[in-house]
Amino acid sequence: MKERGFEISEFETRMVRAQEIMHRRKLDAIWVTTPQNIRYFTGFDSQFWESPTRPWFVVVPGEGKPIAVVPEIGAREMEKTWIEDVRSWPAPIPEDDGISLLSEAINSLPNKFNAIGAELGREMALRMPVNDFLKLRTVINRAVLDGSPALWEMRMVKTELEIHRIGHICRLASESYQDLPNYLNIGETERDATQKLRIDLARRGADSTPFLPAVSGQGGVPQIVCGPTDRKLENGDILFIDTGSTYDGYFCDFDRNFAIGKISDEAMKVHDLLWKATEAGIASSMPGITTEDVWFAMNKVIEEGGIKGNHAGRLGHGVGLQLTEPPSHRRGDKTKLVPNMVITIEPGLEYLPGKMIVHEENVVITEDGAKLLTIRAPREMPIIR
Repeated sequence: MKERGFEISEFETRMVRAQEIMHRRKLDAIWVTTPQNIRYFTGFDSQFWESPTRPWFVVVPGEGKPIAVVPEIGAREMEKTWIEDVRSWPAPIPEDDGISLLSEAINSLPNKFNAIGAELGREMALRMPVNDFLKLRTVINRAVLDGSPALWEMRMVKTELEIHRIGHICRLASESYQDLPNYLNIGETERDATQKLRIDLARRGADSTPFLPAVSGQGGVPQIVCGPTDRKLENGDILFIDTGSTYDGYFCDFDRNFAIGKISDEAMKVHDLLWKATEAGIASSMPGITTEDVWFAMNKVIEEGGIKGNHAGRLGHGVGLQLTEPPSHRRGDKTKLVPNMVITIEPGLEYLPGKMIVHEENVVITEDGAKLLTIRAPREMPIIR
């Protein structure tokens, strides 16, 4: 797959759905500031996001096309997207960094519900100074509400083209994982493993790999979010690697476990238990059930396998333009699965103090249930010799 970017029709489709959701939630517009949300509505992407100096804004109205209010340094590139109304200022101007232009854009919109949404809630953030946000609230002519429920309703359900990109990066990363035992050896380090994997992912066509923790330990790992280190891989270790690689802005997010030489029978049994819990999670992921139901399906297998008191906060989540997105598979989450959601199935447990094993796959929900986007992990842990 070499296709990148989207035709205007894709953004028009997104806007139709977004405006239906905003209307139902009684919002005149939503304004967004973060790279993922701006990219979702405009297609604009830039490595310049790494610079926090200048704020960027896009107003998504209840009627008509989005309005971009961006620093002058990025205006020409924004004009190459499908956005026609691009307003700019010679940022940075701390005393008025786009606030006048943004308030003018918002105040020019029809005022039907007297409310506008912003990125104020769950798994969202404002990419602008808080003082500027507080100032903006005093100069626009309507209430500022939490727009995150509307934004997540829009983004949790993917279009076919979004799913195609997620599936593509899932396959690239799956194939890279499969090949790792062919070029990694006992005695090399966690850092060696990630460097080799990162190079292989790039060669296969991944655009970036911003998330690649690697952790090793005898019979299991102590945690799954940090690393790699210069710890050498030893006989009896399990090497855990998790990747969030991207293609055209869309993430995969799944891990693999590797046996370094011969590992303990107990570790192998726990690995098999989690493999079966993953199967249960995939099988249970049908339209209409809740993410809590998916959690119970996996946790039931874990408890029937003799492991009590699973301490994982959740056993999977959404994935898309961000590494992790709502919903969460956890007790108490009543989010219903619907077709075209992309989620992870991620059972994990600490079976002894400091010894953790986690499985993870990525699936898309279809009318008939979950369809794997990743290549299913082997039931027996691959061995690195």
